[in-house]
Amino acid sequence: MKIAVIGQSLFGQEVYKELRKDGHTIVGVFTIPDKDGKADPLATQAEKDGVAVFKFPRWRVKGQAIPEVVAQYEATGAELNVLPFCSQFIPMEVIDRPKHGSVIYHPSLLPRHRGASAINWTLIHGDKKGGFTVFWADDGLDTGPILLQRECDVERDDTVNTIYKRFLFPEGIKGTVDAVRLIAEGKAPRITQPQEGATYECIQKKDNAKIDWNQSAEALHNWIRGNDKVPGAWAEVDGQKVTFYGSTLVDNGTAANGQPLEIPGASRPGIVTKTGLVLFGNDGKALLVKNLQFEDGKMIAAAQFFSSGSSAAVELTEEEKTFAEQMRAVWQSILTNVSHIEDSTDFFKSGAASMDVVRLVEEVKLRAGSCQLQNEDVYMNCTFRDFIQMCVRKLRGEDDEELVVDYVEKNTNNMTIKMPHQLFINGEFVDAEGGKTYKTINPTDGSAICDVSLAQISDVDKAVAAAKEAFEEGEWGKMNPRDRGRLIYKLADLMEEHQEELATIEAIDSGAVYTLALKTHVGMSIQTFRYFAGWCDKIQGSTIPINQARPNRNLTFTKKEPIGVCAIVIPWNYPLMMLAWKTAACLTAGNTVVVKPAQVTPLTALKFAELAARAGLPKGVINILPGSGALVGQRLSDHPDVRKLGFTGSTEIGKHIMKSCAVSNVKKVSLELGGKSPLIIFDDCDMDKAVRMGMSSVFFNKGENCIAAGRLFVEETIHDQFVKRVIDEIKKMKIGDPLDRSTDHGPQNHKAHLDKLVEYCQTGIKEGATLVCGGKQVQRPGFFFEPTVFTDVQDHMYIAIEESFGPVMILSKFKSGEVDDVLRRANATEYGLASGVFTRDISKALYVSEKLNAGTVFVNTYNKTDVASPFGGFKQSGFGKDLGQDALNEYLKTKAVTIEY
Repeated sequence: MKIAVIGQSLFGQEVYKELRKDGHTIVGVFTIPDKDGKADPLATQAEKDGVAVFKFPRWRVKGQAIPEVVAQYEATGAELNVLPFCSQFIPMEVIDRPKHGSVIYHPSLLPRHRGASAINWTLIHGDKKGGFTVFWADDGLDTGPILLQRECDVERDDTVNTIYKRFLFPEGIKGTVDAVRLIAEGKAPRITQPQEGATYECIQKKDNAKIDWNQSAEALHNWIRGNDKVPGAWAEVDGQKVTFYGSTLVDNGTAANGQPLEIPGASRPGIVTKTGLVLFGNDGKALLVKNLQFEDGKMIAAAQFFSSGSSAAVELTEEEKTFAEQMRAVWQSILTNVSHIEDSTDFFKSGAASMDVVRLVEEVKLRAGSCQLQNEDVYMNCTFRDFIQMCVRKLRGEDDEELVVDYVEKNTNNMTIKMPHQLFINGEFVDAEGGKTYKTINPTDGSAICDVSLAQISDVDKAVAAAKEAFEEGEWGKMNPRDRGRLIYKLADLMEEHQEELATIEAIDSGAVYTLALKTHVGMSIQTFRYFAGWCDKIQGSTIPINQARPNRNLTFTKKEPIGVCAIVIPWNYPLMMLAWKTAACLTAGNTVVVKPAQVTPLTALKFAELAARAGLPKGVINILPGSGALVGQRLSDHPDVRKLGFTGSTEIGKHIMKSCAVSNVKKVSLELGGKSPLIIFDDCDMDKAVRMGMSSVFFNKGENCIAAGRLFVEETIHDQFVKRVIDEIKKMKIGDPLDRSTDHGPQNHKAHLDKLVEYCQTGIKEGATLVCGGKQVQRPGFFFEPTVFTDVQDHMYIAIEESFGPVMILSKFKSGEVDDVLRRANATEYGLASGVFTRDISKALYVSEKLNAGTVFVNTYNKTDVASPFGGFKQSGFGKDLGQDALNEYLKTKAVTIEY
């Protein structure tokens, strides 16, 4: 069709572009005149494409259409008018002129919220549902027949900006184009708007956005967010007009600590806290405001209300002065109407708009990659002097936003450990929806360590939204790969600085022996982040020769691109290390992530979140949600905005996750699941090493080890000797407090797992296996289980088939010379995570390693994992790899590009 696009803004520009892609001919673009010498984005795009652009200041005079304007419009021969966003009054002579009439996009579910401030009023009224309507224009105000509607949930803390960016902008563009498509196909409906439920509200302007404090906290919150950012809800504070931005409802405002702030008309004084300004409704409930703006345009963090003017100016070095002059030139190129940029030049008073903010942030990145700005930084530092001071402080590392952490502190292991206990969403530690918590337990004595926030479905949605925004809109996805690598490396450095604290937290939360946690749980986590940091600028595609289309030629190349928002669900046996194995590769590839740690072991993940924030990773890149698998894990599996899920855990849960990921949106999935890893010990082995490594293969990390040797096959000629030596070594093992440096064997992770181990061993005894030692709980406080050895285990027995995931050695004999038979028995399992062989015969070792059906084969060693070596299983042990270069492919997608020339 021949279409006239009448409107303005980025929204109009994107609708225009999509209509052209759909094959329509845009016969004219009618938009607003240039402002301060700058064309509207819609006009800029159309002019670039060679489409006729008309910039009428008005279409009517005294209610009558201007004939010359109408004539220019009619000359285009449009068959349909599309009004994606239009602030001008268009006369009916233009509306009714085309064969197909005119359609308008409106950002509410008509007939509710007719008028120009529909999004504002959707929030002000606290609507639970929002959306948009594409309707046929008539001579009323948003009263024409409905062509198409689409709705979305309105989240509790949505602002005009967030709901617009999340739904109304992207889905509105699609919906408008879909509506035109229906018209072209002759399928467009005309549904008369019902009178029931119809509302019309006034245009929100600054003079009618004043806050009425005699309302509930929820009503105040809705008023502030409904006016955020334009026109801005305001009130008189300390003798001046102050505008409030960034409102959220809080559950524990009465417990806020800070400095009181008298607000005329409010039911009680506000409280300026480290996190912002706490305000109270007439119902005693509270809300939190993040930013404040004064009459002179200066915006500050609300937490800085009493100290906003106290910071002294920093003196610039010669290098910083050079940077300042570069930025002065950037300001000059943006503010073309200003003859010279003075230190006092105000960015916004000189005509800058929101798109100019985006450009300025990007220009800073080009000149100083380590200065990562948010759009808010520009709004809060709008004069050139303040802007440069802010940039320099960030470059020096002096102006990082204070991370507010409500620590639980404990004096233990000759140190004070400081543990975050709240959810980590969008760069902040926050309470769960409804303030829900649970107790995390110390397995050494069964005592409660602290209350931890328990994530709810709404928290998952907030975390995913934050990760999505950070990926699509934030600097992480646009960051130079080397800068990304530097941040990841800095994170590893901070983890190393806190290595002893992390290991102590791991010991009391998971029962890991401190010395092992120091070396493996934490030490390998640090190594993993350092290893992957080096990969950031080495992710690349390839060029591919293809058949040429003569007489032209072709070039085909591939690109490796990040997937987007990833979810990672980790187990309780290596809480920090499993997080590191997956998260490091995920971040290196350029993704953002929502991590669900195991509910019983959340504390090192939350400490990791704190360190990631202090390392400078942007908000939303990492989000941590302690909570149940049934609730949080399931929502992540189902969430339509999550594009990849990495899981380590049981085969049963892995199957459920895989199904959910398929049904929801066919997520990419990698699974590291259960194991029953066979270890074959031949009689020509180094016996000392075989005993030492054989014990390690079972009892390492008190048997809570995914690659633990679930079954040992020992050649009959050395079987009894091997068993005797293992028993002798077990007698030397010290069972006790994991923080004691001499402890060899700590407690099992949690009570339910301990009970399963007892049941597992009782089953082995009932089936006729010989219990040589152990098999029961240690009689002391906590969740301790004795190192256990079973012999005479037959292939059909339960304990020969299923993993214990504990300190239980399962021994079976095999006859000398029957290599293929023992291989058959070793491979007769649905699992295939790891395996091992001990022999001095290199030919036998190579033959056995070739025949063992497992993702990892250890020869004359065991548990020898390394950050550079891929790790993952076969069969029902899952698919996909952690560690090594292969792990990156789990978090990348390959795009092929073919060019003809």
